Amino acid sequence: MITRGFKSTRLRSDPSRVPPGQYVTNDFPVLSAGPTPRTPLDAWSFGLRDVHEKELATWRWKDLLALPSSTVTVDIHCVTKWSKLDTQWKGVTIDALLEAAGLAPPTPYLTAFCDGGYTTNLALEDLLDGRGLVAYEYDGAPIEPEHGGPARLLVPHLYFWKSSKWVRGLAFMEDNEPGFWETHGYHLRGDPWKEERYAGD
Repeated sequence: MITRGFKSTRLRSDPSRVPPGQYVTNDFPVLSAGPTPRTPLDAWSFGLRDVHEKELATWRWKDLLALPSSTVTVDIHCVTKWSKLDTQWKGVTIDALLEAAGLAPPTPYLTAFCDGGYTTNLALEDLLDGRGLVAYEYDGAPIEPEHGGPARLLVPHLYFWKSSKWVRGLAFMEDNEPGFWETHGYHLRGDPWKEERYAGD
């Protein structure tokens, strides 16, 4: 695991915004299970796949940027117990992607797949109604590769491992099949307000 740029700075904050067991930091730790992928933008694409791995829709980088964008200011919470408040992101909501593809979601679950082989499972309801974003800017600038650029999933109401870095697409799934960290003992959903850190929590 790579951990850089992190100082354990604990700040006072509004407890109504910080889930149990978390502390607030101004830092933005870099946490990765392997090397940082660096995909050239001209080779990048994002796809939606059906349960048989068939591509339903694909966007190149310029196509993604041409879709209606949203900017959100949200708090993020890492399972390693840090929280960072008022982070700003810009990207395309999952709702906008589905609309652009002309798709009605065919299954209740998805798997996010990423450069580097990372995956994580998500319930569709955690991504719709503006709750999920394919983000390509952080704090007004392109997302740095160390933080998941050029694009990462953003699902801020769940622990941050669900906001998968280097995301390249979503595959519809009939069942809630565990992804990378979930197969290593992490919770299938990861609600920070319920402290769903590990299986059985």
